[in-house]
Amino acid sequence: MTLKNEQTISQAANQSKKISLAKFAGFCYGVKRAVETVKKLKADNPDKNIFVLGELIHNAHVIAELEKLGIKTLYEIPEKGDGICVIRSHGESPEVIEKIRHAGFEIVDLTCPDVKKVQQKAVELAKEDYFVVIVGKSEHPEVIAIKANAKLWSENVVVAVSPEQLKPYEKQIKAHKRVGVVVQTTQRITTLNSVVEYLTSVAKEIHIANTICQSTSMRQSEAKELAQNSDLMVVVGSKKSANTTHLAEILTDITKTIHIENAEELENYKDLTENSKNISITAGASTPQDVIENVIKTLSVFRS
Repeated sequence: MTLKNEQTISQAANQSKKISLAKFAGFCYGVKRAVETVKKLKADNPDKNIFVLGELIHNAHVIAELEKLGIKTLYEIPEKGDGICVIRSHGESPEVIEKIRHAGFEIVDLTCPDVKKVQQKAVELAKEDYFVVIVGKSEHPEVIAIKANAKLWSENVVVAVSPEQLKPYEKQIKAHKRVGVVVQTTQRITTLNSVVEYLTSVAKEIHIANTICQSTSMRQSEAKELAQNSDLMVVVGSKKSANTTHLAEILTDITKTIHIENAEELENYKDLTENSKNISITAGASTPQDVIENVIKTLSVFRS
């Protein structure tokens, strides 16, 4: 995450427009670690192929920068590989990791430590014969990896973001009696609460592991506070980033909110930004600092 000593970044010349940046905005620890490590891998191994399986982070700006350095994104595992293949911060299933190894790649695992903890907890619950519920989006790479790891030990593993998605398993849950819950690290606490409330009505015993990472919790909490006193919230980050889209969803219920990927998109909201006196900016965990700074600069030149 990026920490700022001063929350207020800029004020327009007429002293009527205030632009503030959240203290917790930009790269989280796991993303920062992944980006810096991949760059160092290439610098230390200039003659080796460096691949990342899937986009390292959900940010086109960063992916383009890595491509320029010669760090390539793999979308499929070839039969024969040469060089280093990086496991990104979202993690991978044991089956995929074995496939990478079998292809002949050297593996560097950059799964976020917080994501590793969720995988380990899900496996632990599966081994102890809990019916495992993963609160998250089934298509998200982090969730796919968590589920794959747990399913090595039990078939009773499901993914859901709402009670409605769990209702088809109600008979199984009641019969199993014991339910273990883990959460995608970037999920909303309200999503976890709604799933747990439903499970309480159908399960005899529930073990809840709130595995939402600290960075996500602090980011969401601070952004909600800022929104209470802002005419406009600007959320900066990829539309493919789960933690960024969740930020935008949360803030939309509090005040006017726009979700942009870069400063250029502000042109589409010029009337709204010019007529807002108190603008606050937050950003997802995969948003680079220079992208955030360009948004601040662009907003600073708008006049009310």
